[in-house]
Amino acid sequence: MPRKTTHVVPHPDGWAVKSGGATRAHRVTSTQAEATQIARSVSKNKGGEMLIHGTNGRIRKASSHGGDPMPPRDRT
Repeated sequence: MPRKTTHVVPHPDGWAVKSGGATRAHRVTSTQAEATQIARSVSKNKGGEMLIHGTNGRIRKASSHGGDPMPPRDRT
């Protein structure tokens, strides 16, 4: 089953929200915080993973919103 990812990536006009594998942006915003909020909503609706990229394009944070193939185990 393919992963459903939503990315927040740098864009010439600010920050873009893109689905994994897409060539076009879902939405472009002026701030990373606004793009992150939109991406979180999209990711929760898909039940996938949200990946936030830094200005250099590298992933700096990941959040899973369901369907995680390797969920964390409680350490008790």
